Amino acid sequence: MKKVNIKKGDKVRVVAGVSKGKEGVVLKVMPSVSRVIIEGDDIRKDSKHTKPNATNQEGGIIKQDAAIHISNVMLVDSEGKTRRVGRRHEDGKSVRYFKNESKELVK
Repeated sequence: MKKVNIKKGDKVRVVAGVSKGKEGVVLKVMPSVSRVIIEGDDIRKDSKHTKPNATNQEGGIIKQDAAIHISNVMLVDSEGKTRRVGRRHEDGKSVRYFKNESKELVK
């Protein structure tokens, strides 16, 4: 499994693609395919065509959050700036930190 520096609940900004410049919170991380799903109204959506069933009487087209490649998003720090993230080992644990500031990521 690949190591990723983005986790569920992180605030990120999209830096490439259709939703460039938009911010949201990570809902799901899929490291096996290097993708993340981001919550937000402005973020890219996929259309899912559904048939009528017991839960959805009408059926139709439903918009749902689309997966974005992990290389197209960057973490946002407390000041609202995008930062690169690294990992270092402290006391036997892997700790994420912002590379340009060398301070630990605070959640």
